[in-house]
This record gives sequence, structure tokens and C-alpha cells, in this order.
Amino acid sequence: MAAIITVDGAYLLQLRDSKRGIFFPAHWGCFGGACDPGESLEETLTRELREELRLELGAGAFRYFTRFDFDLSFAGLERIWRYFYEVALKRPQLDDLHLQEGSEMRLFSADELLLNAVPLTPYDAFALWFHINQGRLRA
Repeated sequence: MAAIITVDGAYLLQLRDSKRGIFFPAHWGCFGGACDPGESLEETLTRELREELRLELGAGAFRYFTRFDFDLSFAGLERIWRYFYEVALKRPQLDDLHLQEGSEMRLFSADELLLNAVPLTPYDAFALWFHINQGRLRA
């Protein structure tokens, strides 16, 4: 599960820690994480954003955006899914956020993300491209 967090047209991303053993260390990506047993996607989103940012989401504060499927059978693993949700925040809400995981958080413009000026995790880069270009896709 991942959250595409927008703030007045910009995207709030997390710089992943620079440590061995995690996917794409020292890359920027969306906030989120894995579901705990018995947890719904929405419960996961709410818990992860509370744990990572101390962000409390109320009902209707997010909406489903898209899902990517990853077939890992080549490695003897099962299929996994990465769900993306949109979370729109207002700029004053940024003052209430406190980064709890990762090295840094920062707002990026759509242009910065589209020009590949930022080292992004590939799966999040793909979702962000779709989010930024959703108007083009509908045309």
C-alpha cells in the first residue's frame, strides 16, 4: 500500500533510508507499507501514515487510485500487489507532520518528478507519472 500525497499541486515524498537490505535505499518514494494480518487496505493506509508521519486521517480523507501487480514466481515467491491511494493535504497540515521513518520528507513539483531530476523508486515513479498525467490518459 502506498499514498500519493499531494499538497497544493506538489507531491510529498519520503527519502528512504540508506541501508542495506531494503528495496531502493536512498531513493525517494511514496509513504506506506505492508498490511498486517487481518488488516484492510484502508486500515493499513491509516496506520502507516500515522506511524510514518503522525498523520491522522478521517473518513473520506483518501481515495483509491490504482494497483500494480508483481508476479514474483520467477524467484519462487507469490504475487504481490501495490495499491496506491490519493491523499490531498492543505499546506497548513504540513506543520503537523513529523517524519518517523526514512531520512527526509520533501515536496516536489510535478515537473521535478517528470524530468527525472529525483531518484525515485521505480514502482512509485510509475504511479506518480500516471497521477500527474491522468488528464492526458483520459483524452
